[in-house]
Amino acid sequence: MTRHRRLIQQVRVLGRYPSDEEAERVLDAVLALLGSQLTGDERCDLATALPARARAVFASQIPLPEPVSAPAFVEALAHTLNTSPEGARWDASSVLAALTDLVDDRLTDRVLARLPRSWALLFGRADLVPTAV
Repeated sequence: MTRHRRLIQQVRVLGRYPSDEEAERVLDAVLALLGSQLTGDERCDLATALPARARAVFASQIPLPEPVSAPAFVEALAHTLNTSPEGARWDASSVLAALTDLVDDRLTDRVLARLPRSWALLFGRADLVPTAV
């Protein structure tokens, strides 16, 4: 089984999609939108970690000057997939959780550091606010 097929299978399991085709459709939509959000070393390192076909989808997007908030990302994904915001949140989380399993925690931390704080929950991470000492 290829790395790309394994990634699709993981998205399918996490998202409980009925078919590989549906999981791949969601994977491609999330990767395309994520590709417009990241710049710098994090973008390059994430692209390197992705299987070739997923990398092409991710890297085909020109990054925005500034990443959008997680709610704006979910709204754009809902529009792309023609689904509800709740469905898009599920889709985004399913793919991003699969990506966190693909890369190490350090890269996930670096990616999250480049994105607005509201993204942590989409990656399956707690969105903790640092406390003042």
